[in-house]
Amino acid sequence: MTDYRPPLRDLRYVLDEISGLPGVLDNDQFEHLDTDTIHLVLEEVGRFMSEVVAPTNVDGDQIGTVWNDGVVTTPDSFKKAYKQLVDSGYGSIPFDPNFGGGGFPWVVGLAIQEMMTSANMAFSLCTLLTQGAIEAITHHGSDEQQAMYLPKMLTGEWSGTMNLSEPQAGSDVGAVAAKAEPVGDGSYKIRGQKIWITYGDHDMSENIVHLVLARTPDAAPGTRGISMFLVPKFLVNDDGSLGEANDVSCVSIEHKLGIHGSPTCVLSYGENDGAIGWLVGDEFSGMRNMFTMMNNARLSVGLQGLAISERAYQHGLDYALERKQGTAIGAPKGEQSPIIDHPDVRRMLMTQRAWIDAMRTLIYTNGAAIDRSISAADAADREAARELTDLLIPLSKGLCTDLGNELTSIAVQIFGGMGYVEETGAAQHLRDIRIGAIYEGTNGIQAADLVGRKLAMRGGGVITDQFDAFEKTAGELDAIDGLSTFATELRGVCTAARTATQWLIDNGGDNPNAALAGSAPYLRLLGTVMCGGFMARSAVVSAGHLAAGTDEADFYQAKLTSAKFFGEQILPQAGGLVSAVCAGPDDLFALTSDQLS
Repeated sequence: MTDYRPPLRDLRYVLDEISGLPGVLDNDQFEHLDTDTIHLVLEEVGRFMSEVVAPTNVDGDQIGTVWNDGVVTTPDSFKKAYKQLVDSGYGSIPFDPNFGGGGFPWVVGLAIQEMMTSANMAFSLCTLLTQGAIEAITHHGSDEQQAMYLPKMLTGEWSGTMNLSEPQAGSDVGAVAAKAEPVGDGSYKIRGQKIWITYGDHDMSENIVHLVLARTPDAAPGTRGISMFLVPKFLVNDDGSLGEANDVSCVSIEHKLGIHGSPTCVLSYGENDGAIGWLVGDEFSGMRNMFTMMNNARLSVGLQGLAISERAYQHGLDYALERKQGTAIGAPKGEQSPIIDHPDVRRMLMTQRAWIDAMRTLIYTNGAAIDRSISAADAADREAARELTDLLIPLSKGLCTDLGNELTSIAVQIFGGMGYVEETGAAQHLRDIRIGAIYEGTNGIQAADLVGRKLAMRGGGVITDQFDAFEKTAGELDAIDGLSTFATELRGVCTAARTATQWLIDNGGDNPNAALAGSAPYLRLLGTVMCGGFMARSAVVSAGHLAAGTDEADFYQAKLTSAKFFGEQILPQAGGLVSAVCAGPDDLFALTSDQLS
């Protein structure tokens, strides 16, 4: 498999010139930072991910994790790399300095996540789940819980999990049946089974801090009766040392299509005396606690679609440069050409390249909006950033994981028959990212969230404000040689998106099935238009550098060409989705279940 090359120049571009990192840093909270310092840190992180983490990717896929008599073992290379990650301190960079974090903006943490995920998605999931647990304890845990658990979770010495799903409670979290009985000393005994628990057991960290959704004896049915509990794998003594094992065991791990290096566990709580746990936040606040983490978690999963697409693109590009097959137009007769010279392969590579650039603008704009929603000095700026965050989350998660499936499939196509066999490693990318559209809320749930909640913000005004901004950007494109077609297409899809948006507003209130029936194509339409608007901004920025003269002309010309390709050849596809959005539910339910059989 090809080596991983961290896209550091691309990251600097999207952070500094598209997402607005300098504006995020213009706040007392980040007075210890500047962009040059941040990018020096990212260079070191990129080297680490390339040299230490990326070589473990094949082991994760081919060796995987092994369950034996309740014990989960990861590949030796995982343990070695994880130890180096803990020693490096890179995992703590975006977290609270009061507990040992670096206090960097969240959008910088996304850049670290992207590189780690590209290097080895299965490995990165351990830190991703720990991140979610850190966030929950930071926002809802007691002072004692924060002091006891956060310092070692930030370093990675202790990892974390989220325990939501049960056999009868997947997306329907309200069906959770695990029980929590008060002991009388402030602790609870937890009993029940949890499934799909990523890194629920492993041998890389010293302790695992499980956050478990369960019901106390007087709990109401549904989501209102759910509480969150902190249940460590090993109990922690008052001095912070590890005590005896808690009553939680790994019953089995799943055999999955991909991410073989990430153990997906079935955990059993309380098979003996009961697993000891402590309430996180107030009783019956479990769902609210969980939703505190939802935006960051869903954004991180969307980032996986980008990260694995980037790795698959690099892999396919290297192959296209070296693989010779056929004779390209204009090449000497009888001389085989590298397949990168063939138009079909070029189209595949340009499609990958343009979508990767577009996804990066979406994801990092979303991440910077999260930072501004928390740290902006002006209340109106914080509210505007919160609205943008809420709008972009289902698009980032849904669109980018769908594209992860599509773009890694294109990478297999570039390899041809060699992509379909495992020895090249191209198929691993496709297998690994397939889960992205499923977990952390299926993409159908993201689409339902978009039309059911986000569409209603300011009566659709949060969305149409974006169209207004993009139409202004189209005016800027008109003033740049060669970009008038992009401008025309951007205006056209904004008009189409306005039509679809208004139809959903007009029809969805009285008939929820009408909105839900069009929700998936609407997510694709709106996500593509958002990417088109952000790529239009990228085109304007790049053209400005070229017009002013720059010693990085090749870089900015490539960015301009990528944006132009997106605007002229990908963006117009969004307009064709309007009829599907506005079709209503009748055709979906026209056949009975028997007729579908």
